[in-house]
Amino acid sequence: MAHQINEEITDREVRLIGVDGAQMGIMPASQALEIAAEKGLDLVKISPNATPPVCRIMDYGKYRFEQTKREKEARRNQRIIEIKEIRMSPNIGENDFNVKLRNGQKFLRDGDRLKVSVRFRGREMAHTSIGEDLLTRFAAECADIASIDKAPKLEGRNMSLFLSPKPSNNK
Repeated sequence: MAHQINEEITDREVRLIGVDGAQMGIMPASQALEIAAEKGLDLVKISPNATPPVCRIMDYGKYRFEQTKREKEARRNQRIIEIKEIRMSPNIGENDFNVKLRNGQKFLRDGDRLKVSVRFRGREMAHTSIGEDLLTRFAAECADIASIDKAPKLEGRNMSLFLSPKPSNNK
């Protein structure tokens, strides 16, 4: 949001707030601009929708600098949560399952959500219960670090389950 500053303010009357945040009353915009100029600062319109509009005397350059600094800090502290996916087949071997499980637990510890899916091919569609058992076993193994967002559900030839990390494990 771009503020109106100094000569850009065309209102007849404004409510003025001083450098220290004290109310200086309602006065003509030209008089408020003179006061700001005397102090070597800018007149900035803070609340344009109020009647009369609220203006403040401040160093606008310093204000913009601090605002951009705060925005950068907020962006740096922001964590983007990704959805990682692990795919298996219903007849997966025990060791392969354990490898997928370890990877899934690593993703969850890193704070990412996890989609675990089982793909059924050909006649495997007749045995969807095997895939469901596989997914519930996977969820049970991750129960200490994750909670189930969406229970196992068959969509076409894929059955999937969503897990999200428990809040205590997030960095």
